[in-house]
Amino acid sequence: MPATSYEQLDAWKRGMDLVCEVYRVTRLLPTEERFGLISQLRRAAVSIPSNIAEGSGRQGRRELLYHLSVARGSLKELETLLAVLERLGYVVPAKLADSKDLCGHVSRLTFGMRRK
Repeated sequence: MPATSYEQLDAWKRGMDLVCEVYRVTRLLPTEERFGLISQLRRAAVSIPSNIAEGSGRQGRRELLYHLSVARGSLKELETLLAVLERLGYVVPAKLADSKDLCGHVSRLTFGMRRK
């Protein structure tokens, strides 16, 4: 991967969009979930662009690949937590559509970065 600022990476930009979307969604949740699902959702979302940035700042391809793998793991965790919100009836599926779309987009971008 050519030397570039992580802020120029589409995967990082969309990951940041996903963080903002998750924060928007979690504002809809009951306050009793503040230390449960809300905290987990936000941590998983923030982990995605954070690991993309960290990996792009490391020396060597192996470390980049490791951090991209961690970011994709956090994506899968986030997708699961969004499914939990639906199953528990905390949020109607329509309110999660943007979050799910962004998850898919970021997943494809990070997979593309790994293949390069």
